[in-house]
Amino acid sequence: MKALPRLFCFSLLALALYPGHALAQRSNAADLQQQMSPEQFRAAGLDKLSPAELAALNAWLQGRVEQSISQVREQALEEGRQEVIVRHRGFLSFGSDEPIVAVLPGRFSGFAKGRQYLLDNGQVWEQTDDARLSGASGNDRQVRISPGLMGAWYLQVDGINTRAKVRRVK
Repeated sequence: MKALPRLFCFSLLALALYPGHALAQRSNAADLQQQMSPEQFRAAGLDKLSPAELAALNAWLQGRVEQSISQVREQALEEGRQEVIVRHRGFLSFGSDEPIVAVLPGRFSGFAKGRQYLLDNGQVWEQTDDARLSGASGNDRQVRISPGLMGAWYLQVDGINTRAKVRRVK
């Protein structure tokens, strides 16, 4: 399946899911006489087949089309699931329990409720608890955001034991 170009796979899936397309109709979905013009049908030599041979060929083709559609649909669903997991990591607690390690570019001046932290990976996290950390500062500090229980996430600055409860806002 990987040998098929991605555009072809998605085109086939779109055709299969489009209710008005012949591939979406179970009966005669692969009937070559309906899919080809009479000239194409003759040029392929299919007019020489007996009705039983043509029916067998149509049945085989229908099975291949359904198998391809099924494989493309599953691949698209899996790719979609993986993209959702990566894109939404931190918004929800599914996907991975591994912490997010990034750098907090610029000046870090401690924790405060409501403060937003823009990370070098583009994520933005907002502090939701009352954890305070004053007097701690520095530039370009490495941070670790770890999942906790019940979907909670905690931000900890490298070298500092205090951590703040955060939620991802972007």
